[in-house]
Amino acid sequence: MKVLNLQCSHQHDFEGWFASEDDFHQQLERGRLSCPLCGDAQVRKMLSAPRLNLGRTSEEPVARAGIDEGLVELGRTAPGSELQGRLLRAVRELMSQTEDVGERFADQARAMHHGELAQRNIRGRTTPEVAMELIEEGIDVMPLPALPALKETLQ
Repeated sequence: MKVLNLQCSHQHDFEGWFASEDDFHQQLERGRLSCPLCGDAQVRKMLSAPRLNLGRTSEEPVARAGIDEGLVELGRTAPGSELQGRLLRAVRELMSQTEDVGERFADQARAMHHGELAQRNIRGRTTPEVAMELIEEGIDVMPLPALPALKETLQ
């Protein structure tokens, strides 16, 4: 199993697991790879540090294991990756606690605002113009990006 650090053209970092280097290239050529955050199919392999199992314990200093500290630095998580992960977890949490009303979002939000429907947490789709109308009417809405990764579980 080969684990590769990948990045899309929008600088979203993610991991990909492949049977081999050839498997990665075949999937890339067939267009089967895309960013789990934005869906971009322009994916490239990034530098990554290999994990070396030298039999040392986690308490041993890096230098004692004979590994160059610069190499270890490359293997650390980039700040942007951590932020991406937090954002994805937060949006997934929000989605798990709301009901998807789809294209009926504006109608449902208005009906709840006017007391015609019981209050509940909803999400759905509408145009930016209708979202602005809802805000002008005093209805609290929060536009969220449509992230492809939220449709399915990431491995």
